[in-house]
Amino acid sequence: MMASLKESADRALKMLRGLPRVQLGNLSPNPNSKKKPQRGRAQHGGDKHGAGNKGSGQRQNYMRLGYETGNNPFYIRFPYEPYYKGHHMRRQYPPISLLQLQVMLDTNRIDSTKPIDLTTLINTGLFKLSPTSREFGFQLTDQGADKFKSKICIEVQHAKESVIAAIERNGGVIRTAFYDLKSLQMLINPKKAFERGEPIPRRMLPPQDAIAYYTSAENRGYLSNPEEISKHRLVLAQKYGYKLPKIEEDPEYETLTAMKDARQIFFGLEPGWVISLKDKCIIKPKNFPSDS
Repeated sequence: MMASLKESADRALKMLRGLPRVQLGNLSPNPNSKKKPQRGRAQHGGDKHGAGNKGSGQRQNYMRLGYETGNNPFYIRFPYEPYYKGHHMRRQYPPISLLQLQVMLDTNRIDSTKPIDLTTLINTGLFKLSPTSREFGFQLTDQGADKFKSKICIEVQHAKESVIAAIERNGGVIRTAFYDLKSLQMLINPKKAFERGEPIPRRMLPPQDAIAYYTSAENRGYLSNPEEISKHRLVLAQKYGYKLPKIEEDPEYETLTAMKDARQIFFGLEPGWVISLKDKCIIKPKNFPSDS
């Protein structure tokens, strides 16, 4: 009896030695353990192809967005919030912090010896604007204001009082300026417009609800009185407790006070000029049509 068991074990071991090693490549399911999915129609022994059982869903008659099959819809069940009135039409200003700006200056992505505007910020490749999403420029935030140490001339679209103080404390100059949609599209991709031979458009004035902001000297608006800005620079320095540097005595005075005209888009380029990249020349018209 023992001899037959030993012979059986030897035969089994011999067979195992001849078999291949168990791997993922030679595993297979048990016979008849898996069934092939049948393709059929409704009650005729198959699936319904994701259409369900009868009704409008089976006929691909999809309900409109917001319809809740006869129930009181979500936007009616909840009370009206006046805050959201015209929300989709509000202008958006993506944020750029002072900390990010300082890092870009330290890594030479931005040249501090030249005026900084929308074109400069977009050319870094780190920020994007989408005018179709109602983005009208950048707002400068005060994150990293205590670490900001650069003297710059910068133009943004929105800035708080603490940001203005951080810029002017280091001897810099900041302006807030408005750009209309057509001007923004030219600023974001000037090469495309220049290749098509489009003349540089004239920048439009701010809309009625933005006039107050851009004519305010407290906000350093580009339409405000320069004398009023000088007064508010001193007031802000006294409020935040720092000594206001005299930019009139600064060797970089011309760079710090460089400012575009209210209708100008690019530094050094006037409205109506045509930039020919192919011929590498600038075509200046004698008479540029007025807004009327």
